[in-house]
Amino acid sequence: QVQLVESGGGLVQAAGSLRLSCSASGRAFRYYTMAWFRQPPAKEREFVAAIRWGGGYSQYADSVKGRVAISRDDAKNAGYLQMNNLEPEDTAIYYCAAQGGADMAARNGYGYWGPGTAVTVSS
Repeated sequence: QVQLVESGGGLVQAAGSLRLSCSASGRAFRYYTMAWFRQPPAKEREFVAAIRWGGGYSQYADSVKGRVAISRDDAKNAGYLQMNNLEPEDTAIYYCAAQGGADMAARNGYGYWGPGTAVTVSS
């Protein structure tokens, strides 16, 4: 069993930066793919980034590529999402997820989700 809690969201101006954190409980976390998804207002939840267990491979959505970096520290049972050059379109609830399948971007491959943290980017 894995429980996830996100933190680090908030209000930031366009072109600013935020670092989201995902704190995990449960030893299985380090063997799972970890991902970040987001849900903009009135839209579907969408993939942002994912990283395989061990940190050897990561994948990003085209919309954030070059502006976002995903990382994990399995010794701390934690994951991170560094977001730079934020745009108003990045406004969303950001969710940490764990488990993952062959398709790292597939939402239904993740069995564990945090409650989310809100990010608002003002123009």
